[in-house]
Amino acid sequence: MIRILHQIFRTGIVTEPLPAEAEAEIQELGAKLEDAVRRRFRRSLTIRAVDAGSCNGCELEIHAINNPIYNCERFGIHFTASPRFADMLLVTGPVSRNMEIALKRTYNAAPPPKLVVAVGDCGCNGGIFGESYASLGSIDKAIPVDACIHGCPPAPAAILKGILKAIIGISL
Repeated sequence: MIRILHQIFRTGIVTEPLPAEAEAEIQELGAKLEDAVRRRFRRSLTIRAVDAGSCNGCELEIHAINNPIYNCERFGIHFTASPRFADMLLVTGPVSRNMEIALKRTYNAAPPPKLVVAVGDCGCNGGIFGESYASLGSIDKAIPVDACIHGCPPAPAAILKGILKAIIGISL
């Protein structure tokens, strides 16, 4: 155990910082997001990420907003494994016919008022998968959507902007 700790201290931080202009954008966006989360959700927004049949490109970008570089927790955003504790559902991918019932159950399990954000082109309009025998297409064919984040996959900054758009777009 001590050998591992020595290795950690010798190695130090190995992540690369964002470019200065990107860091400035994230800081500005984060300040707005933190203010909106504080006003609307009393300091903490809890998100449940749901994969409705995607290629996992959007999931990688969602995980990136929670890594040490973007660190969405500093803005009051937390992820949960249970929809029962979620304020927002972040849904990716076209809704496959096999996931339709599970997505509806997840939506119904989230307490009101709940927000739904469609992430990626597949979630917004079906993307390259579209509608077929295996896919319903966009997420709004299964559950109501409050905001869409376009991109294939969208960048982490775009995901944070989409979350902000969904929070601000709600009337109290």
